[in-house]
Amino acid sequence: MQQEIELAIGPDHIHDQDYILRQGAKQLNISPKRINGIYIRKRSIDARSKQVVFRLRIVFYIDEHPQPFCYQSTLKNVRDAKPVIIIGAGPAGLFAAYRCLERGLKPIILERGKPVRERRRDLAKINREGIVNPESNYCYGEGGAGTYSDGKLYTRSNKRGDVHKVLSIFVEHGADEDILIDARPHIGTNKLPHIIESMRHKILEMGGEVHFETKVVDIVEKFGQVHSVKTENGHTFCAEHVILATGHSARDIFQLFRNKNWLLEAKPFALGVRIEHPQHIIDSAQYHCAVRHDNLPPAYYSLVEQVNNRGVFSFCMCPGGIIAPCATDFDEIVVNGWSPSKRNNPHANSGTVIQINLDDVPNAATNPFALLDFQRAVEHKAYQLGGGNFVAPAQRMVDFVENRVSLDLPKNSYKPGTRSVDLNEVLPDFVHTALRKALPLFGKKMRGYYTNEAILVGVESRTSSPVRIPRDKETLQHPQIKGLYPCAEGAGYAGGIVSAAIDGINCVDAIKI
Repeated sequence: MQQEIELAIGPDHIHDQDYILRQGAKQLNISPKRINGIYIRKRSIDARSKQVVFRLRIVFYIDEHPQPFCYQSTLKNVRDAKPVIIIGAGPAGLFAAYRCLERGLKPIILERGKPVRERRRDLAKINREGIVNPESNYCYGEGGAGTYSDGKLYTRSNKRGDVHKVLSIFVEHGADEDILIDARPHIGTNKLPHIIESMRHKILEMGGEVHFETKVVDIVEKFGQVHSVKTENGHTFCAEHVILATGHSARDIFQLFRNKNWLLEAKPFALGVRIEHPQHIIDSAQYHCAVRHDNLPPAYYSLVEQVNNRGVFSFCMCPGGIIAPCATDFDEIVVNGWSPSKRNNPHANSGTVIQINLDDVPNAATNPFALLDFQRAVEHKAYQLGGGNFVAPAQRMVDFVENRVSLDLPKNSYKPGTRSVDLNEVLPDFVHTALRKALPLFGKKMRGYYTNEAILVGVESRTSSPVRIPRDKETLQHPQIKGLYPCAEGAGYAGGIVSAAIDGINCVDAIKI
């Protein structure tokens, strides 16, 4: 017999399975000897009261042997199967390829950037030398933007597809099994490269293809049906189905669509700054303690406030994390955040952003590039005020709210360096006005948040694509081009690793075979 119950377990006992078993037996009113094993289905932290506890949903195996969950993909050899071209090797592209193997289709991945481990050299040049490779950076390359600037797998997209399947495939390729049970699963940027490599090796083993440093420069259609794609190095790949999973920063793909008069539309996105605190401030506020318990992870937060009928909210919060330079061109500043698996860095950072709507930018209703041009102008202004070499404009939090340039800046995790500026000169008026009003309100919600020990680093601008590539709701194909499937973040249909992976799977499932 199996019984599932919820237990509240303090940090002192969270790793003590015998204690958890005894507590379960007590709640079930049975002898502990009848319990032959347990399976933790869900784990979350409840810090609403002064006594922080873990809340566990646990299956107890009573008078029967446990049957542990074990997921294993069923993949087919597709060496001679029907081809599907997948443009981009981010989570959408990789999981689309994986789904192709399950369905008996041959995935051919074309990735403009480099293999995941080779990307590291180019990331080091951004951090140390202020040099960006436009084809290999935090956004472009195997694994996509999330590999080196995220690592979090938290999503609310359960209605879109099977989240558990996505997480299980990650586990199958080396992720910790904890991601299957944690309420806020996190792989860690340091572990993702190995997992991504493992997925690529499986795709190749089963007959798929992966081509790196292969930038797509044209998508060819004949009589309204996709026919082939052409690459910068002169190769042509033919297929009746093309999944476009290029990510939110592939502006050249948007330009390609514009040149061909294919449908595009402006899409709202969010813009703001990345805010970094010493991690101990967040721990103290969230866990109601002077020193965080060793068995508690570095604390996270989620904050939202309405200011002048506009939402201001935290985004992509990284406990024990690092702020990263995520520009894709030489004359822009873009920041993001990531955390290693242990989340053991001394700072906590989060994007803090404001929604940019179509009516905020002139002609956005008729010009699909209006919000993209707006985004680009802010990023360029940030680069200018930073002074070059990807030094980012920054300001202490209270100084920003009180309209004064900081005399100095706190130690922070952004490696190219920060420069004290008035961020009002970087951010559009309605953005910095909303931020200035929201930050003290956040401080009322979370003790210690509103402090001059915190630094605002500009700009957080690649929260999602400012352009959407339309697709039919049923077929997921572009309205004008049969066989072309706009996919995930780059087309405006996802917002993170897991949701992008699900969208990649859904696009393959839309292919009729």
